[in-house]
Amino acid sequence: MISVSFQGERGAYSEAAARSFFVEDIKTVPFATFAEVLENTSKDKTEYSVLPVENSLEGSVGESYDLLYSTSLNATGEIYHRIEHCLIGIGEMNEVDTVYSHPQALGQCRKFIEKHKMKTIPSYDTAGSVKIIKELNKKNCACIASKTASSIYDVPIIAENIANNLNNYTRFLILSKKESEISGNDKTSIIFSIKHEPGSLFRIIENFHKNNVNLTKIESRPTRTNTWEYNFYVDFEGHQKDSKISEMLDKIKQDTLFLKVLGSYPSAKLS
Repeated sequence: MISVSFQGERGAYSEAAARSFFVEDIKTVPFATFAEVLENTSKDKTEYSVLPVENSLEGSVGESYDLLYSTSLNATGEIYHRIEHCLIGIGEMNEVDTVYSHPQALGQCRKFIEKHKMKTIPSYDTAGSVKIIKELNKKNCACIASKTASSIYDVPIIAENIANNLNNYTRFLILSKKESEISGNDKTSIIFSIKHEPGSLFRIIENFHKNNVNLTKIESRPTRTNTWEYNFYVDFEGHQKDSKISEMLDKIKQDTLFLKVLGSYPSAKLS
């Protein structure tokens, strides 16, 4: 049976994404942090890791992108998982004045929280916040998590579909020591840094235009070594084992200070 590490408690959206991605039965292994998730796959304690990298409402997950820079694992798959947030607790709606959840979930439900004038308390995980609420056992305290988490920890749902926008998806990458083969509908993710001089980024982007390669995402993150210097994270259509893509990456490397291919994998579709 395949083993997959994820961040959070049982019932976390990361666990649900893992189960949706793998058709066969899997063994999911929870860890407290994203770093531990990747570390355990790197040490062969699990075969795969599932890592949230961006949300359709709140944008990129910065911690995940920073970890992608240092991990030796390959991105071998992706999935867009629909996020359906619920307010969970033992009290009634008019009794709740404090809400716990992961900062991303709190941001995704900001309008609901502000409408009901609730105080927010960030926690390490959505499903973990249900455990917190159950232990507190206070009618004025609730949390934001999934229906599955409500069921697992036997804490009632007070309200459903409370996100700012119901078209709420999180993109997860699947990482392992393996590499994926060309499927014909692939995406490649890379990280690079460039010289701090005029035209540096343009010369990189120009290669995609010349080779008629579609960029699907570009993101910058501070290098954390030099002030105001950045690493660029880019997703584009195509597979690194395709000759055209391979040649393009060789040319891009000549204009970078650092280039890392995170991996190539079949492109996911919104379900």
